[in-house]
Amino acid sequence: MVRTAPTADLPPAELDQLRAFLDAAFRGGFSDDDWSHTLGGVHVLATVDGELAGHAAVVGRHLIAGGQTLRTGYVEAVTTAAAYRRRGVATALMTTAERLVAGGSELGALAASEDGARLYLRRGWLPWRGPLAGLTPTGIVDTPDEQVFVLPTPATPGDLDPDGRLVCDWRRGDLW
Repeated sequence: MVRTAPTADLPPAELDQLRAFLDAAFRGGFSDDDWSHTLGGVHVLATVDGELAGHAAVVGRHLIAGGQTLRTGYVEAVTTAAAYRRRGVATALMTTAERLVAGGSELGALAASEDGARLYLRRGWLPWRGPLAGLTPTGIVDTPDEQVFVLPTPATPGDLDPDGRLVCDWRRGDLW
């Protein structure tokens, strides 16, 4: 079963359970900043027999491309519990996340691990080919080591150039 819920609708006990799930899924590589990045948007929660099996979050961000600021549905903290991998959970999560992105954003975006990249490519996400950068309190800094994928939506400007520079807004922790 897949359901969506804004962060504001998740009670503290469920948020605690979700944080523990993400900590376990990312094997200690899920920081307080990563947790902060998942909050304030809409969570996509997959359960199997009442047990949390997977998660994704869609949060609002602003990306800059070709001199345009794009209202972006940014997908965060996509993971499936080890016991439920290769059983369609990630597909169900992403189908719902993509619906949310397409319904209100000019662009979808996410940063991907190597494992995740295969899933996103199969689903039609496009690797951003141009240079990547982030807006910081001290100015724009290049982020050449990132792998970012985008998903055009019905509201994506027709002149968006995936070979141009893509700049993300500022946040603590990982910029992408």
